[in-house]
Amino acid sequence: MIPAHERLIVALDLPDADAARRMVGQLGDAVSFYKIGMELSMAPGFFELLDWLKAEGKKVFVDLKFFDIPETVARAVKNLAERGADFCTIHGNQSIMEAAARAKSGALKVLAVTALTSLDQGDLDDLGFQCNVADLVLSRARRALQAGCDGVVSSGLEVERLRAEAPRELICVTPGIRPVENKPDGDQKRVMTPTRAIRAGADYLVVGRPIRDAADPRAAALALQAEIAAAL
Repeated sequence: MIPAHERLIVALDLPDADAARRMVGQLGDAVSFYKIGMELSMAPGFFELLDWLKAEGKKVFVDLKFFDIPETVARAVKNLAERGADFCTIHGNQSIMEAAARAKSGALKVLAVTALTSLDQGDLDDLGFQCNVADLVLSRARRALQAGCDGVVSSGLEVERLRAEAPRELICVTPGIRPVENKPDGDQKRVMTPTRAIRAGADYLVVGRPIRDAADPRAAALALQAEIAAAL
């Protein structure tokens, strides 16, 4: 059972750790789970921010999509587990996923990336994948479970089929959430509303711009929390 309040993960896609801390302070008790990713990892204070979030009682999703030789990925996952992170993401083949799963410990859950929400069928064709998006997501989910991973990152558009064919214990984290309309914007091509994603079977929703760019980010987060609770 996942507490409804923890199902919203706010993406701290901000230029530096100070801006991230200000956003967390502004959101207050409206949000208890945060994602820190590549942009912040290239700024000073990334791990200090992780430690600060944990000290503030927040859960932390480190989204760096580890992709390297299995031993290197395993060492990165081990180090991250020791920092107290709750979720992390990996890319790659079966041996990489297996190495990451073996290296995790404590509270850390390893999530395999299926297909980025910035990709559509045309992009997969360009990358040389000889299948549709839904088939790729399901294949990646099955292999992640076999490798010992805890879950996957999947667009809401593929979650319903994933839930029908993959075991319920597989955690499903869904980015590309847009509160109003189910239409692409910016670099997100496969998007879904919070209600539809939760009812399709998503466990967690990752939301960035709709909160970060809102006139009142706290009010936007509270509205999303209410929508998630109503959809459960």
